[in-house]
Amino acid sequence: MRVLVTGGAGFIGSHVVTALAARGHEPVVVDALLPTAHTAPPAQPPPGTAAFFHEDIRNAAAVSRALRGVDAVCHQAAMVGLGKDIADTPAYVSCNDLGTAELLAAMARLDIPYLVLAGSMVIYGEGRYDCPRHGRVAPGPRAAGDLGAGRFEPACPLCGAELAPGLVDEDAPADPRNVYAATKLAQEHLASSWARATGGRAVALRYHNVYGPGMPRDTPYAGVASFFRSALARGDAPQVFEDGGQRRDFVHVSDVAAANVVALETLATRPAGTLRAYNVGSGNPHTVGEMATALSAASGGPAPEITGEFRLGDVRHITASSERLRTELGWRPGVGFAEGVTEFARAPQR
Repeated sequence: MRVLVTGGAGFIGSHVVTALAARGHEPVVVDALLPTAHTAPPAQPPPGTAAFFHEDIRNAAAVSRALRGVDAVCHQAAMVGLGKDIADTPAYVSCNDLGTAELLAAMARLDIPYLVLAGSMVIYGEGRYDCPRHGRVAPGPRAAGDLGAGRFEPACPLCGAELAPGLVDEDAPADPRNVYAATKLAQEHLASSWARATGGRAVALRYHNVYGPGMPRDTPYAGVASFFRSALARGDAPQVFEDGGQRRDFVHVSDVAAANVVALETLATRPAGTLRAYNVGSGNPHTVGEMATALSAASGGPAPEITGEFRLGDVRHITASSERLRTELGWRPGVGFAEGVTEFARAPQR
């Protein structure tokens, strides 16, 4: 298939392009090369790129040009991370939601029926929690006063008891806690509406904490693993917020790229007019502090520093069950945590 990869020059997108080409597909890249993700334009397109368009998908004419002759779309283009502050809101909504709307409208005009959407686990807000007395509960956003006092763990909203975190599945209710999360949820709703209106077939891959070679360096628009790796590249100690006990599911970028390929290759078998969501995680959660410590050890850099600082948009624990992706599409992660972190600690950043 000829596949348009939006954001195909970026961190995840470039790995998707390479994985598609390795499977015999013909990837076409469109990327705006925004400075939030690219401090300098790449020297060349990702390996395997059949055609490259330096265009912004918010431009209707530009995205239509890129879509000519395309059979399917892997939509990776997005503004990611928590960013700097609430002033970033218009940029997030414009890049993520307006960009998706223009892409879907052009796909409808050109009768392109297949879409793989880069979703995110951030739409769940806080993850799954169980209270020993009340069972499954949904704690609200953490209060600034609690965070400032070092009370980082959410408590049962009914009795105040300590909660046990667990794995989130795709049927968990959405509860976005920051602007980025709200835009990623909106992308799924837009894609679902497109599928129903056109008879298209869509998959949303809800990535957990993706890491690996090619992550951007020294940018606030990135994930926590990138922050730590950037600090170590400067010779600085990674700065770990809160107490480092935040649980995450760190999944290697090559496994995420493989999930995109398998999702694309099974779209034709899906019911028309539907969107199906899948978590993409390693199934092996680690704390943020463990990631920082492992990166420091693998790179021979300074040990992490626990700062106690916090960001109100952050959640405490969010880890996934990827059983649906394994069972329905046959995907399996291939890179373990120790192996992946060792590679990442020595790989160049973008």
